[in-house]
Amino acid sequence: MLYTETLKDNKDFLNLYKKGSYIPSKYSVIYVRPNGRPFNRLGITAGKKIGNAVHRNRAKRLIRLAYRECEIDMPVGIDIVIVARTHICEIKSDEYCAYMKKYGVSEIEKIAKKKK
Repeated sequence: MLYTETLKDNKDFLNLYKKGSYIPSKYSVIYVRPNGRPFNRLGITAGKKIGNAVHRNRAKRLIRLAYRECEIDMPVGIDIVIVARTHICEIKSDEYCAYMKKYGVSEIEKIAKKKK
C-alpha cells in the first residue's frame, strides 16, 4: 500500500475505539481519527463471531482489497481501524469495493475535515 502503514499496537486500537469517530454499516464498522503524520495507518480486525479462520481471513482479505483500491482517494494523515461484521462473508469482493468507493471514502473525508 502506498501511503499506509499497519497498526499493530493494542493501545492504538483501543485509543481509536474510545476517541475516534465511527462509520457503521451492514458489512463493517470503520473507526477514524487524525494522526498528524504524513501517512495513514490501517488496522483490520475480524472477531470470532465472523466464523472460523477461513471466514475471518476472507473478511480481512476483502477489506484489504477494498482499501487498496480506494487508498488514492483517502485523505492522508489518519488512523483507520476496520472491524468486519458477519454479513461481509456473504458478499462478493466487488460489492464491498463498491461500498468503500461510494460511501466509505466520502464518510472518512467528512470526519477527517471535521477533526482538523
